[in-house]
Amino acid sequence: MSPNDDVHRSATTGVTSSDHARLWVIGLSALLIALGFGERRATATSLCAIVIIAAVATALQGAYGNVRLGDAALLIVPAVAGAGIGVAVQQRIPERTVSLLFALLLFAVAAELIVP
Repeated sequence: MSPNDDVHRSATTGVTSSDHARLWVIGLSALLIALGFGERRATATSLCAIVIIAAVATALQGAYGNVRLGDAALLIVPAVAGAGIGVAVQQRIPERTVSLLFALLLFAVAAELIVP
């Protein structure tokens, strides 16, 4: 197995993880919006829940020896930067725009699930 195989596998894992994370954020945010939360509060609250879920899942996967800290570090750095940029942008645009972008994201994910 070459180093390139490890990089390719890490990239694939990152893409797959981002798909799962996107579905969690969308699902939890949609639920919170249905409960009357605003878009910003729903997003922040769902992300808080995801942090707790991810910590527990990581600990359980670690107990099985499935966590590779080096690979995780490769995923963490760009993810944290992206999160910081995303929050900064979200706080600077009108909440109506956030709502429309969220609706567009829901549509895109639905289309991705339907169209192979």
